[in-house]
Amino acid sequence: MIRTLIASTMLMTGVLASAAHAETTYIHAGHLMAVPGEGYATEQTVIIEDGRILSVEDGYIAPEEGVELIDLSEGYVLPGLIDSHVHLTSEFSPDMRVMMLSESEVDEALDGAMYARRTVEAGFTTVQDVGSSPEAIFSLRDAIMEGDLTGPRIRAAGASISPTGGHGDVNGLSPALMNVFESEFACNGADDCRRSVRLAIRGGADVIKITATGGVLSNTRAGLGQQFFDDELVAIVEAAESMGRRVTAHAHGVEGINAALRAGVHSIEHGSYLNDETIALFLEHDAVLVPTVIAGITVTGWVEEPWLPAPSREKAAIVGPLMLDMLRRAHDGGVRIAFGTDTGVSRHGENAQEFLYMVEAGFEPEEAIRAATVVAAEHVELESEIGTIESGKSADIIAVMGDPVEDISELLDVDFVMARGAVYVAP
Repeated sequence: MIRTLIASTMLMTGVLASAAHAETTYIHAGHLMAVPGEGYATEQTVIIEDGRILSVEDGYIAPEEGVELIDLSEGYVLPGLIDSHVHLTSEFSPDMRVMMLSESEVDEALDGAMYARRTVEAGFTTVQDVGSSPEAIFSLRDAIMEGDLTGPRIRAAGASISPTGGHGDVNGLSPALMNVFESEFACNGADDCRRSVRLAIRGGADVIKITATGGVLSNTRAGLGQQFFDDELVAIVEAAESMGRRVTAHAHGVEGINAALRAGVHSIEHGSYLNDETIALFLEHDAVLVPTVIAGITVTGWVEEPWLPAPSREKAAIVGPLMLDMLRRAHDGGVRIAFGTDTGVSRHGENAQEFLYMVEAGFEPEEAIRAATVVAAEHVELESEIGTIESGKSADIIAVMGDPVEDISELLDVDFVMARGAVYVAP
């Protein structure tokens, strides 16, 4: 129902992308970073057929008559970028709490369609959404992949699994309203948490997102420490793995981060208070950190804002300033890091700002690009489909006119975007 409404509404307003990809397209790439981390090849031809990369050839090959040629001979061509942590159906604002009471999942899905367009036009051709209303995000995911809407490929968790009263549950309303809005994915005890995992998967979750600790923007003074018990964490991971899903954990406090890693979660979102033991656990379990520094910078700027609830202001003042140093320590410690922003806290379409913070934290620019392509593709279990420009993969390709290895800020203004063979930003 929501998916049909989104598609028909977007068609009526003319927002639906009109570019249907030609059967065969040639791209002349002046500088091609086919596999980030391996540098550029120059004067390359990328041949695309039916939305997939057929081959990459040396030199500029002239296409046959009638075949589309995209001239990026003056450009720097990269794989489409991947953001491993977004909230695509919302954007935090002073009226967020009122909107929660007044908007439906249909409203959220329509907002998501708008934000999805901004995201793909910014060069992010794949995202992992780790917390949106299930019906809205799953309908949006499916509509985009069926070609009914403009947007990035989406992997989605749906609702976060949380302990009752935890960061992912309803907070800060009157008791009567909290009884109405209590999350059906809130759980207590190992068996109940298994139920929540299975419910999420039945509803369409590609990945299981949990709130292992407290969080900044929940309107509660429940703190930033561990909120699930160890046996609950183990039960969640076991239930997810038994049904072919990975678990990613929102986690700030170090005890919660470490408990989640010991329980076998695949990845940690945020990781604010990580320590030496945390870094050792990341390496031991081959787990991934999704750092979301831009979210920390954003909430730091809200500390004095009167519209932010007092508990959130207090937590923002603590967590925000930690994020950049956290990323620096994780990077120096050899932790595997996938690009992620928590966009929805920050503004959609500005995801690439995270690259600037990664470089400030010690990443080489090409290393940061690799985190948003090769590493992120592996993290979201799509490495056979995206992350590099190679034969057989989806034609997710971007280009900028300046060299991002010399100046990473080039990625703040992407000049060409192709997603799944369709051009959404033309050079």
